[in-house]
Amino acid sequence: MKNTVINAVAPTRICDVGGWTDTHFAKFGAVFNIAVYPYVEVQIHSIPLSETNSRVVINAENFGDSYSLNPLHVIYDKHPLIEAAIKTMNFPEDIALKINIFSYAPPGASMGTSAAVSVALIGALDALTSGRLTPHEVASLAHLIETNELGLECGIQDQLASVYGGINFIEIDKFPHANVSNLKIPDNIWWELEQRLLLTYIGKPHQSSEIHKMVIADLGSEPRNDPRLEQLRKLAYQSKDALLDGDFATLGKLFNENIRVQKNLHKNLICDSFKEIIDLADDFDALGCKVNGAGGDGGSVAILTNGDMRKKREMQEALLKQGFQILPIYLSRRGLRVWKTVSNKIL
Repeated sequence: MKNTVINAVAPTRICDVGGWTDTHFAKFGAVFNIAVYPYVEVQIHSIPLSETNSRVVINAENFGDSYSLNPLHVIYDKHPLIEAAIKTMNFPEDIALKINIFSYAPPGASMGTSAAVSVALIGALDALTSGRLTPHEVASLAHLIETNELGLECGIQDQLASVYGGINFIEIDKFPHANVSNLKIPDNIWWELEQRLLLTYIGKPHQSSEIHKMVIADLGSEPRNDPRLEQLRKLAYQSKDALLDGDFATLGKLFNENIRVQKNLHKNLICDSFKEIIDLADDFDALGCKVNGAGGDGGSVAILTNGDMRKKREMQEALLKQGFQILPIYLSRRGLRVWKTVSNKIL
């Protein structure tokens, strides 16, 4: 294993229509979502244990954190999601690892970045073993680590989008079991969608697990039968059909309707910054907006513009002047990718 380098990349996701129905409290549901670049990048340098005093060194590049970790005695004190993945995955006892993790997507941007970190790290660590997890197994393990190991609230759609990539329609028949359809979108619709989308980050992260707890408390004793969740399920099916038809006007209306239902789930899911972005997008004749992920007081909004690229650029300038950030995105046809080099030779 000397001079072995494992690389893994996993996409993030936006436009998750039907989100909240992929949860344990909803029991069943449907989600339409879009996997995008920026990816999460994981690179693992494997060296003989005899050449170092540290079994695992983690470099969380976005946070400027670098520290050693004993995988046999893990304390979740710095980056629990990363530390839990290392604790869970078995790798050879005679090697040490230097792990670097990076993403151009800001932490807490409501793009499923945490799930992509877990997916990419599990995929990379899996490459050090003799067995191989399937993409669905990677997604399931990533979700279990976040929920069972760390006790956090999260749905299953983020991990699935990250392992499969593309534009997905996810049907949850009995949580956490799900069927994933990677939608076959003609190139002209794919290119048009990619060109029309504009991703705006409000400059403040959100805490997804805490938002989930807030919504759960408001849903009552039988949340799966709540009419708001049923409406979100329907919107996922309708969004899939609208995109397959290349009907961007309808897709934009469905994005807006999803926001309306999100707001009805809990008044704090659509913060003032989101409202400001949505109002500004309307001034530039955008077809619709989708507050990504759970919503709350931080995160991002995907704007579906009307196809006038000059007007899109003018909108972008207006958003920047208001202090928001524009995150460049490309639609990701591929999901999790893992490859290995040994002594600079690709295997």
